[in-house]
Amino acid sequence: MQFGDVVALLIVVLIPTVFLSYMAKRFFAFRERQLDAETTLAAEKAAQYATANAELEARVRVLEKIVTDGGLETAAQIEALRAPRLTVGDKVQ
Repeated sequence: MQFGDVVALLIVVLIPTVFLSYMAKRFFAFRERQLDAETTLAAEKAAQYATANAELEARVRVLEKIVTDGGLETAAQIEALRAPRLTVGDKVQ
């Protein structure tokens, strides 16, 4: 093998190999930054969902309290107040 053959081999093999490895390194660095950004966005969305979920749970607790702590009795009392009351001089129809 002569010197010219070695140089040609280096040009044909080494330069494309170095170029491809450089491009692969840049691509994977880009993908890593992209995944970091997506992870941050997903964490923010999860926090928003957790906050909304906590608010809904609090509202359900209030509704459960209304229903179980005499909510039905309260409704019956309100309806009883709405019904007309008979006094001594009223006629029953």
